[in-house]
Amino acid sequence: MQRDLHSYPIPPSYRTKLKAAGFSAISDVVELKPSELSKELGISKEDALELLRTFKSGRNSAEQHDQPVSSTTSCQAASSGTSTSGETPSQTGVCSTAWCNDKSQRTVTAFEMLRQDQSKPPIITFCEELDDMLGGGVPMGKITEICGAPGVGKTQLCIQLSVDAQIPVCLGGAGGEAIYIDTEGSFIPQRAWEIGQAAAEHCQRLLDAGSAADADELKAVTVEKILSGIHYFRCHNHVELLALVNLLPDFLSQHNAVKLIVVDSIAFHFRHDFDDMSLRTRLLNGLAQSLIRIATQNSLAVVLTNQMTTKIGDGTSHLVPALGESWGHACTIRLILYWKDAQRYANLYKSPSKREATIPYQITLAGVRSVGRSSSLCGTMQASSMGPTGESHVSTRQNENTEGVAANQHPVEDAGNPRKRPRQDNFVT
Repeated sequence: MQRDLHSYPIPPSYRTKLKAAGFSAISDVVELKPSELSKELGISKEDALELLRTFKSGRNSAEQHDQPVSSTTSCQAASSGTSTSGETPSQTGVCSTAWCNDKSQRTVTAFEMLRQDQSKPPIITFCEELDDMLGGGVPMGKITEICGAPGVGKTQLCIQLSVDAQIPVCLGGAGGEAIYIDTEGSFIPQRAWEIGQAAAEHCQRLLDAGSAADADELKAVTVEKILSGIHYFRCHNHVELLALVNLLPDFLSQHNAVKLIVVDSIAFHFRHDFDDMSLRTRLLNGLAQSLIRIATQNSLAVVLTNQMTTKIGDGTSHLVPALGESWGHACTIRLILYWKDAQRYANLYKSPSKREATIPYQITLAGVRSVGRSSSLCGTMQASSMGPTGESHVSTRQNENTEGVAANQHPVEDAGNPRKRPRQDNFVT
């Protein structure tokens, strides 16, 4: 029995359009493309995509649990306080339907959730202070947002994480693959090769030293394999981005080794392609919900980069993350990167489990690294960055700026928090 379209939680105006176009059952709609449905109903492609997503989600849920249409509709009506006489169910009814159909998967204790979180290895960054600040690295099952001005190292950190997601399990890594969604065209394969080569050389040194238990797994870590484990997608507008995220579950079902999804950046298309701010907010919220659902169901990490914008008020101006205040609630963790006195800093601005903190970091030829120490992970690549006089091409001011800063000492709040600092004291570029 086909479920009636009027039982879905869609706006009344869409119900009218669907009825006028001759659509009555779910099978009449789900096989259409967003562009086709948009043309039939006279709505935007974005709204057509959201409409199809609602229909497909409801149909898949009903098929998976073999629920009759009548009982599903009754469940919605009972939860929303309406009858089954054709009145529209509320959004609460949709949530209740999912609860009724999937209750066995949703009844989980807090202790079980804690054990699941602790069993998922985070993705390290190769910067010890940054990993400690995040609680061991970028966590699985959550959305981490990286904000910062141009040139501060957002893309570098994303490429580093795409490489680090493939560190073998025997070394405490995720031993997976990565999806890199590029909206700005800033991904550089040569840079990924350099960072991947440093990681492969590090694994080789551990193998030579005999400090790893699984030698065969370490031997398989090569720069070619690392680059082959990064699945790259280029999105030229927000429609392509929304469509790609909608298709990610199918891709993940065929590539179950993926442990990281990177979107670099989330703000690029949404800052320039929209005049309707309410539509932009709806699409962004839907996108965030889709990504957090993917992260939770597949036990993987989602990393988004965001741009900065100037907020003016009370006679001062501040650099704040783009996309508005409502977007700030979409991500679980927010990391803000900024410059100060020619030194890069990372500020943990939002985290449900860690206190706000600020640490320095640097970008080397081998990738993201700690400041003030010679990392063994750089290997021979560090030597190749030396000039003819033996001096490193990396500015020595980075080490000078960190002298006298204790391990647990951070800049004062107004100096370290880019959302609270006046423009005149803002990031040095």
